[in-house]
Amino acid sequence: MASGRVDAVVVNERDNVAVALRDIKPSEKILVSIKDKTLELIVKDFIRRGHKIALCDIKRGDYIIKYGEVIGVATEDIERGRHVHCHNVKSARV
Repeated sequence: MASGRVDAVVVNERDNVAVALRDIKPSEKILVSIKDKTLELIVKDFIRRGHKIALCDIKRGDYIIKYGEVIGVATEDIERGRHVHCHNVKSARV
């Protein structure tokens, strides 16, 4: 991990996912930008640039929050650092 380099961003402090700014390999330790602070996170799956990463453990049935809005519902438990995408999220219109 490059010093000071941000690898993913959180758009809204309510979000439980971050957006990858580059392709990220499994087991990489990344820096996630949340407003004026950063969080270290170990990624557990390959994450393509633009895809979502779980910031915390998300239980099956929990909302996926991005941009401060509910964008979906977890269809299975998603561990912190895992890829969040159509394989484990159902779109929600709430």
